[in-house]
Amino acid sequence: MADEKQPIIIKKIIKKGGGHHGGAWKVAYADFVTALMALFIVLWILGQDSEVKEAIAGYFRDPVGFTLKSRAMIDQKNLGVQINSLNQNDLDRINKEEEERRFDEMKEELTSELGEDENFLPLLDQMKIEMIDDGMRIEMLESENDVFFQSGSSQMSPKAKKFLKAVGAKLAKIPNKIAIEGHTDARPLNKGGNYTNYELSTDRANSARRTLISGGVGEGQIDEIRGYADKRLRDKKNPFAVVNRRISIIIKYLK
Repeated sequence: MADEKQPIIIKKIIKKGGGHHGGAWKVAYADFVTALMALFIVLWILGQDSEVKEAIAGYFRDPVGFTLKSRAMIDQKNLGVQINSLNQNDLDRINKEEEERRFDEMKEELTSELGEDENFLPLLDQMKIEMIDDGMRIEMLESENDVFFQSGSSQMSPKAKKFLKAVGAKLAKIPNKIAIEGHTDARPLNKGGNYTNYELSTDRANSARRTLISGGVGEGQIDEIRGYADKRLRDKKNPFAVVNRRISIIIKYLK
């Protein structure tokens, strides 16, 4: 009778199932879809003409130098993006804006990397970077305390040479053509004969060219060497000012 009065206890065991082995199948399925998409992309590339293949290969060889014009060409021919309404001037403007953005990035990287060397800090104050019609211009100005060349000479100082080689290492990473200009102040040379400020400014530009090449810039990247003597004064009010003695490096827009 006592056993009959005991309450009946019912135990319920709840089994938590994985539901088709948990979520592992989702990861496997995502990997499969990704691999399938990659396969389709490869097959799509293999089916394109040589012009498109070359453009794609060019991107992976040099992502920085891959312009919007190249991307627009691929879009127009294969991805269905309609750009027929854009004329050549529109494309040139888009490309120019893209390059100016890259030039801004290059300017920041260049000043940041050179600023890591304490020996370069005084010369950084003499480096002026600005946009011009041809592209981006880097000017190396002389000062009363730091000169790149001795008076009347095209022999570059060791400090300036080391600085310019560091600039060359940065310019070697871009596909743009480069023009180098030499400038003097209005002081006439005392060498006599036919050696004038024109010859001196050209020789200094060539000295800068050789230094940039030793820093990594390719021979084919150099597009022009110009010697302006005192015809492009930076300080026109003071033709004898030291800032008129300078080297200009022009990084041209891609054509």
